[in-house]
Amino acid sequence: MMEKFISYIKNSKNELGKVIFPTKEQVRSAFFSVFIVVTIISLFLALVDAVMSFILKGIL
Repeated sequence: MMEKFISYIKNSKNELGKVIFPTKEQVRSAFFSVFIVVTIISLFLALVDAVMSFILKGIL
């Protein structure tokens, strides 16, 4: 039982050593990309909502 646990810990440390963490520039770039896409989609949905509200008020 203890051998399995020690083996698990060793394997975990070995796998963690293979992980490549993103640089500050990569994180910043990804953040701005996501921010821009979310902003554009939000503006589009707000526009669609406004148009549909206008049309619905005209119908009613």
